[in-house]
Amino acid sequence: MAKVCAITKKTSKVAGGYSNRVRATKFNPTGKVRKQPNLQKKRVFVPELNRSVVITVSTQGLKTIAKNGAYKTLKKAGLI
Repeated sequence: MAKVCAITKKTSKVAGGYSNRVRATKFNPTGKVRKQPNLQKKRVFVPELNRSVVITVSTQGLKTIAKNGAYKTLKKAGLI
């Protein structure tokens, strides 16, 4: 399963890893670190369809579902 949010399409990204020593002296960098999105596997009930849908969604996507409603958000994302 890919680590991608079904709603917001968030994926992993490469960020710089820094130690406190680097912050203090700007010397001896530690390299790159891959940051993963906060993904949750959730079962969302859609009243318009009278059934539940299991999706892998980020926490930002959960907030979007809570704000706009499950049916509208999933329809816009192309999941139903």
